[in-house]
Amino acid sequence: MSGPRPRIGLFGGTFDPIHQGHVEVADTVRTVLDLDRMLVVVANHPWQKQDRPVTPAEDRFAMVVAALADHPGLEPSRLELDRGGPSYTIDTVRHLLDDEPGAELFVVVGADVVAALDTWHEHGQLRERVALAVVDRPGVDQVRPPAGWRSVRVAVSPVDVSSTELRTILESGGSVAGLVPEAVIRCMSERGLYAKGR
Repeated sequence: MSGPRPRIGLFGGTFDPIHQGHVEVADTVRTVLDLDRMLVVVANHPWQKQDRPVTPAEDRFAMVVAALADHPGLEPSRLELDRGGPSYTIDTVRHLLDDEPGAELFVVVGADVVAALDTWHEHGQLRERVALAVVDRPGVDQVRPPAGWRSVRVAVSPVDVSSTELRTILESGGSVAGLVPEAVIRCMSERGLYAKGR
């Protein structure tokens, strides 16, 4: 007899840098959906971010490892880094289902991207294989996913901060204490990330 299907969450992103809001989302979704695993998947070459320079993948992964060190239920994942090339969620989903054919997969998405899901690479294949865990974003109205997507909405305590804002603060020499885990701030300092003239 086979056991219960493992419930696995995928929270993918550029994480440039990872911040308290990201950690809160991953932790809350894992708890609310009673997931067996929550993978925080660092994008190698994020296809949505081709309009700006992106911090090297190994540096972004190191920050994620630092951020999750005190959160044993959250797993840093380098699946997309090790695969190389552009990072498409469907490729990561196929990899996981090859390893765990019976797994129930939940892809974490912000309410701000729900309307654009049908622009994702092979979105039809993705829609057949996963459910969405849709988390609210401050200032974003609730939007229903396009037809055919299975989804569950997860309420998360809002942390009104974005990686874009954090990069601006850091590059101007400002402090991100309280917005970014302390371990990530140390990692940034050790690797000389973001601050100009360091």
